[in-house]
Parts: sequence; structure tokens; C-alpha cells
Amino acid sequence: MKIALIGYGKMGKAIEQCIAKQTKHEVVLKISKSNLHELTLENLQKADVAIEFTNPESAVKNMLLCLKAALPVVCGSTGWLAEFENVKKEFEINKGAMVFASNFSIGINLFFAINNYSAKLFKMHPQYQVLMSEIHHTEKKDAPSGTAISIKKIIEQHISTQVIPIEALRIENVVGTHHVLFESPVDEVELIHKAHSRNGFAEGAVLAAEWIADKKGMYEFKDVLGIE
Repeated sequence: MKIALIGYGKMGKAIEQCIAKQTKHEVVLKISKSNLHELTLENLQKADVAIEFTNPESAVKNMLLCLKAALPVVCGSTGWLAEFENVKKEFEINKGAMVFASNFSIGINLFFAINNYSAKLFKMHPQYQVLMSEIHHTEKKDAPSGTAISIKKIIEQHISTQVIPIEALRIENVVGTHHVLFESPVDEVELIHKAHSRNGFAEGAVLAAEWIADKKGMYEFKDVLGIE
């Protein structure tokens, strides 16, 4: 499979390293800030799928360009979901294909499912207050993280009577840590996910690219993993 990498920062390079370990895939296009002029329909059409990890300002434009090129896209950029309905409409009208997620780690997506189940249980015990925090590297631009916002939305599906605060910290060389605390006057239950490297995100993004290559429609990473 021929892959276009749109965004060649730390995540893009981790994805390239992940692909390099396999013989069945090839990176045919790498787009960074220094060669944006190469992000064209003609170049995109040389690939079978695109993996997009940029920033909230350029993500939507990049996805729509992939759609115009009839290229399935895996989007790991966060901070663009205010435009979600418009993007969804364009992909549905033009029969495009996309997998999007705030986090492509297999572990964090299982963490989503654990929080979903936990929220169902704690819903029946309103004495527990939900508190959240997340820590990322200092180069991360959005705060709170897209992953933290996703966890909050999952919990709010079951616990809608509370205001759930998210503390966002930025510390050098932290890949990503998410805490969810269910706290009462007498005890507390804490759920934690810590990413040790970007390799987990990279492997998940490549898995999503393999999965979406022959499909149409918009999907979340949980669809790739078969998580209810």
C-alpha cells in the first residue's frame, strides 16, 4: 500500500518508522511546512491512502483535498471538530472514506471503553464527583487534549448532572497521560492511561490506514478495533 504522510513532525516520523518495519507499505509523499507546495491533487493521487497529523488550522483543508483526490484519509489531528458536521456532509455527498480519532493508541481506545462502563456504574452513585486531568509535551497546541475531551463526552453520556473539570498541564517530554478520578467523601477510584512512546499511536494509525483503504464512509478508530 502506498501512503501519503500529511504532517511530518514527531508523529509523522514515528509513523514512517513504523511503516519502515513492514515490507508491504511504502511512503510515497511526505508533507511538512517546508514543502507545502507539494501537497497537490496530482501527488496525492499517487497514494492509496493518506495519514494526516497536522494542526487544527490545516486539518479540514487537508482532509477535503484528500476527498477531492478520491483518497481515503486517516486523520489524527485534533481541535477541528467544530467543523465536523460540514466535513461529514462533504464526505457523504462525495462518497469519501475517513477514519478519525483524537487518539490512535489501541490502549487509549480500550481506556475509552473502560470509562464508558465505569460511568454507567457511577451514575447510580451521585456522591462521586468526576475529576479529570491530562499531561502532554510542551509542543502540543490544543488544551485540554482532544483525547481528554473525548473521555469527558463519553462520561457525560451517562453522568450529565455534573460539571466535569479538566486540568491540562504541559511538561517537557511527556507523551501523554490521562487521569479520570471518581471521588467521594469516603474514597476514590482512579483510572490512568500513560503513553510511553508515540509508537502506539503510529501503529494504530497504520492499522487504520490498512482498514479504511477499501471502504467508504466516516468511521472512528473504535470501528477499526471492533469496540462497541
